[in-house]
Amino acid sequence: MNTGVGNRSTGLLTDRYELTMLASALRDGTAARRCSFEVFARNLPGGRRYGVVAGIGRMLDALADFRFGKAELDALEENGLVDSDTLSFLADYRFQGEIDGYPEGELYFPGSPILSVTSTFADAVLLETLVLSVLNHDCAVASAAARMASAANGRRLIEMGSRRTHEEAAVAAARAAYLAGFSATSNLEAGRRYGIPTAGTSAHAFTLLHDTEETAFRTQVEVLGVGTTLLVDTYDITEGIATAVRVAGPQLGAIRIDSGDVGVLARQAREQLDSLGATGTRILVSGDLDEYAIATLRADPVDGYGVGTSVVTGSGAPAAGMVYKLVEVDGKPVAKRSQHKTSRGGRKAALRRHRETGTAVEEVVYRVGEGHPEPELGPHDQKLHIPLWRDGAKAPGVPDLQQGRERLRQALVSVPWEGLTLSRGEPALPTTFLP
Repeated sequence: MNTGVGNRSTGLLTDRYELTMLASALRDGTAARRCSFEVFARNLPGGRRYGVVAGIGRMLDALADFRFGKAELDALEENGLVDSDTLSFLADYRFQGEIDGYPEGELYFPGSPILSVTSTFADAVLLETLVLSVLNHDCAVASAAARMASAANGRRLIEMGSRRTHEEAAVAAARAAYLAGFSATSNLEAGRRYGIPTAGTSAHAFTLLHDTEETAFRTQVEVLGVGTTLLVDTYDITEGIATAVRVAGPQLGAIRIDSGDVGVLARQAREQLDSLGATGTRILVSGDLDEYAIATLRADPVDGYGVGTSVVTGSGAPAAGMVYKLVEVDGKPVAKRSQHKTSRGGRKAALRRHRETGTAVEEVVYRVGEGHPEPELGPHDQKLHIPLWRDGAKAPGVPDLQQGRERLRQALVSVPWEGLTLSRGEPALPTTFLP
């Protein structure tokens, strides 16, 4: 028995019914049947025109640790959750199947086969909860963050939602937001773990700690230099800006406004800063911003945005609606035929068709496997599936976070302009499902 798994095991980050299905399949002999599962979203959240694939890297890292050591096996045995045969199977478990899917930073649409997992039923069924918990969270955050980045139109975006979600979800959200175009995060663990630039200076509490606003500003400038960002709305904003420039000089890096009608205040602040000679001082705003608020500020003299609650909660869509469905058994398609929850049988892949100009025009989903030739690939078309897991480990060449960030930038450039609007409408690209 494998008992070498330590505290990093992700084996119990799953639902009980995954193990009870495994136990039953081991009992009746169906556990070894060759199966394919598929991850997809039936629909996009209301008002969305596209989704962003995020969390693939995190999911593969979690899968590498998805094993059952002594601590995990003891917990299952002591609570009588599975029988001895299932415990023996889990003791040696390591996913040996194949996973193909969309790389991080790719766009997805209703029905897109984001992930295809092929192995024995026993091997593959165990992954459902782990896969969905990562992808449903990270895709939701990245999809919201990409809309915010589009609305910001190149202006700086700082993710600062750590205090608005679970401590580990904060790290994952920072990663997903950075993938989607945010410039930095306030979360230091995200900076350490993923190399994301970090940002942050002070809160209102630091100003309130001091007897005067000027004293607080002087201390911050002494420690962080004149390039720092001073929070000017603890008391009177006009006086705060005047004090900030008096303390730091016209080379002050930035001011931050965290309350009020930030558009009006930003215009007033710009006029005041310019009159004081601080023409290069940037204006950052924060405070309950989402993509719609950012879009309304596009004409105002705002140089950057700090976004918290709305980005880490998916801006009203905290889960991406992904499902993990069995689509093939022993090479034969299977599909759920419920009136309200349907799925398309058979293992599938996808390609995206483009015009010569680079504009995407259609997503094509097609069957793969024996008897299903691939559709003809045009000169500007792109296959979307890549190998993600082979021979018990992450496949060589899986794109990293920076590559995913660049992929998304290119993908959004290829989308027809109307597909990037914040208004409700059809998905940015139509999807064709070949038989």
